[in-house]
Amino acid sequence: SSDVCSSDLFVMKLLCFALFAVAFNLLLGYTGLLSFGHAAFLGGAAYICGYAIKDVGATPEIGLLAGTASGALLGLVMGWFTIRRQGIYATMITLALSQMLFFACLQLPFTGGEDGLQGVPRGKLFGLIDLSSDMTMYYVCLAVVVLAFLLIVRTIHSPFGQVLKGIKENEPRAISLGYDTNRFKLLAFVISAAIAGLAGALKTLVLGFATLSDVHWSASGHVVLMTLVGGMGTLSGPLVGAVVVKL
Repeated sequence: SSDVCSSDLFVMKLLCFALFAVAFNLLLGYTGLLSFGHAAFLGGAAYICGYAIKDVGATPEIGLLAGTASGALLGLVMGWFTIRRQGIYATMITLALSQMLFFACLQLPFTGGEDGLQGVPRGKLFGLIDLSSDMTMYYVCLAVVVLAFLLIVRTIHSPFGQVLKGIKENEPRAISLGYDTNRFKLLAFVISAAIAGLAGALKTLVLGFATLSDVHWSASGHVVLMTLVGGMGTLSGPLVGAVVVKL
């Protein structure tokens, strides 16, 4: 029974990281922006979701929404600073801002410091679905990840997604065609950050805790590795990469 339980938890954790990798791939694989600070969105949202559920008494769906919104907000701030630079300078800005959040999470009173935010209850989804069962939580987790993945697929195949591909291939030409590339890059940053935030919030709900490892720079390195192993610029690549790296 405990083996089944642990395998369920591992698969759910794997789903969360797969979603994280897919969100990151939207930025690197389709827009051509390399971020070394994506752990900020994963971990920041994980803490916000945990705090909302445990300390504020929010329901699971409100916790997930709060985590997603905090990821989007962090993405807006980080993206605003990042898109004004090119290449390695932009990448270093994402790393620096992410590390600032790491030290904030280490010092803030509600995060639990090095112990992390522990004992986050799963509660009942919409007041009806009891998430205390791992099997129920698994199906909810799977549904959320599939819906978020479909949203990314839709985004990539939309006219907006085609502009992102154009920016990656040849940004000066996209500018010459009349596109405000900074606006498109910022929006891509926000969408990627929001879905990475959803992955972090979901991970907190599944495991019942948020820790510093979620906001550490190594988590950003892991997601880069997942995307490269699976193949960036492909829809299924990051999913495969997440499985390979985590296994």
